[in-house]
Amino acid sequence: MEFLDEFPTMGRSDLRDLKKSIDGGFREFSRTYGEGLENFFDPLLHFLVWFERLLVNTPWPIVLGAIAALVWFGARSVTMVIATIVCFMVIGYLDMWEDTMATLAIVSVATIICIAIGLPVGILMARSNKFQAAITPVLDVMQTIPSFVYLIPVVMLLGIGKVPGLIAVCIYALPPMARLTNLGIRLVDKEVLEAATAFGADYKQKLFGVQIPLALPTIFAGVNQTIMMALSMVVIASLIGVAGLGVPVLRAVSNQYLALGLMNGLAIVALAIIFDRVSQRFGRRMQSHREEGAGH
Repeated sequence: MEFLDEFPTMGRSDLRDLKKSIDGGFREFSRTYGEGLENFFDPLLHFLVWFERLLVNTPWPIVLGAIAALVWFGARSVTMVIATIVCFMVIGYLDMWEDTMATLAIVSVATIICIAIGLPVGILMARSNKFQAAITPVLDVMQTIPSFVYLIPVVMLLGIGKVPGLIAVCIYALPPMARLTNLGIRLVDKEVLEAATAFGADYKQKLFGVQIPLALPTIFAGVNQTIMMALSMVVIASLIGVAGLGVPVLRAVSNQYLALGLMNGLAIVALAIIFDRVSQRFGRRMQSHREEGAGH
């Protein structure tokens, strides 16, 4: 006997009616508010298109110099700068430059959005146990639900294009930022906070002068995880019209092009390693400066 046969026919009929009503309601919502949502996200689309065109159309020596300068600013390591330059020159030699710049654009914008949303959410979670209890299930759903599931409503509302792909990336990549910000602030030694209170510091001064600086390594671990998860979504986002390294990977899977898929996959790995090492070193360097300042 099948599992559904144990339930009465009326129950299954009600379930079908419920599914139809949900589908109909969402279609009506998308027809009513879809255009308004597209207009709302237009500035984001224009910025993403502008940033991508800027990276693609700028001569490669200038882009490479800017990337090397950013790596030096973050890592302060000659070895890291040389390795980054070599990686990007190999990427250009293998004719993956434009796809890499498109991927760099969407990952950078997605990371900025995730930090802008995840950092305040993490601070609120650390401040309020009730807010943490309320938001944790939402973060659990965002992190565990299969990406193809939330692509359905996003595509139904906004269609195929860059913005739906960016939203899908942000949904998947945002939870680590909020979770690790919350964790980092909560792990700050209470004796340090008591000392700050004794010196007359209010909540804002303790938050921005004590808790966030001391939580920077954990917060930057959240940035690392956000970047890694955003890069892991590149191939999925290519399914709904997002240009980048995911498009040739998807084509390689469809046509069994091993070399094409391997090269573009390694380019994604190279970007991930560069982002990871630079952000980690930048976080450690900021913490050491704070500690030196506190010592003086």
